[in-house]
Amino acid sequence: MAVLPVIPEYITVHLGAPDSNAPNVTLPFADYIKNVASSEIFPTWPENALRANIYAQISFTLNRIFTDYYRSRGNNFDITNSIGIDQSFVNGRDIFENISNIVDEIFNDYVVKGDSVEPYFTAYCDGREIRCDGLEQWQTVTLAQRGLTPLEILQYFYGDDISIVTNAPIGSRLITWDGRTLGYGSLGNSVQQIQIRLNRISKNYPAIPKIYPANGVFDTSTEEAVRAYQRVFNLVEDGLVGKETWYSIQRTYSAVKRLNDLASEGLAREEVSGIFSITLSEGDTGAEVYELQYLLSLIGEYNNEIQAPSIDGIFGA
Repeated sequence: MAVLPVIPEYITVHLGAPDSNAPNVTLPFADYIKNVASSEIFPTWPENALRANIYAQISFTLNRIFTDYYRSRGNNFDITNSIGIDQSFVNGRDIFENISNIVDEIFNDYVVKGDSVEPYFTAYCDGREIRCDGLEQWQTVTLAQRGLTPLEILQYFYGDDISIVTNAPIGSRLITWDGRTLGYGSLGNSVQQIQIRLNRISKNYPAIPKIYPANGVFDTSTEEAVRAYQRVFNLVEDGLVGKETWYSIQRTYSAVKRLNDLASEGLAREEVSGIFSITLSEGDTGAEVYELQYLLSLIGEYNNEIQAPSIDGIFGA
C-alpha cells in the first residue's frame, strides 16, 4: 500500500471459501466485474441502478486488492466467490451485453469516501432476503426509478461525502512486499510505509514506541518499534521486516484503521504517497541518492565495470 490505487490488469479468484482446497482462476479485472454483475443483478434494471451497483462491486473488489486482505494472510488469491464474504462469481457464465458495455466504460472508476484515497469498502446485500447497513441492491431500482443518479444512489446508502474517482490508471497488480528484508540502515518508501503503519498501530498497542520522524530511514527508533511489534504479536524478535512481519503489520494496520469496514478510518494521501521520487537524475540530492550510491558501491565490489561513486547523497557526473 505504498502507492495510490491502480486498476489491476488481472485478478485471481478462489472458487470456494477462503480456507477451502478449491481451485483459483485468474482473469482480466474487467471480465471479473462483468461476471459478478451478471451474477448478482438483473440486466432489466434501470441503467442508473446497474451503474450504482457496478460502482459498488468495483470498489469492493479493489478494496480487497489494495489492502492485501487475502494475500497478507498467506493466500495466493485476491478474492473468493463465497457469497456473504465476498461477491458472487460463476466461472464460465454468460455475460449480459448491456452490463458488459457499462463495465467496459467504468471498470477503472471506484468509490471513495471523504478525503480518503483508498477504494471504499462498499459493503452491500440484496435487500430482500438479507438486509444490511450498506447498499441494498433491490432498493437501488426504486431509487433509480425516482430519478436518482448513480452517485446519488451511492450517497443514499454510504453518505453524502461519497464521490467517484474516474479513469484511474491501469497497471500490474501491486505486490506490496518487494522481497527485500528491511533492517537497520535501509532506506526508501517501504521503510516509510512501515514507520507510518507502526505509528498508527501504536495508538491501539501503546507498548509499541512511536517513530519520529517517519522519514524512510530505518534507524534505531524504527528497529525498537519493529522489535516491540514482534513481541506483541508473537513473531520472531529480530528487528527485521521480512515477509512475515511485513504482512502482519499490513493486516494489523488495516484492522485498526478498519479499512475493510463501512466505518473505515480511511487513508490520507500522505499515508500512501512516498517521499522518494520515482526518477533520479544528475543534480538530485537526498536520502534516495545516498541509497542509490550505496547500492552501486556494493555492486561495484562484485563487478569491475561499475566504478563506485562517492556516497555523499549528491547525484554528480
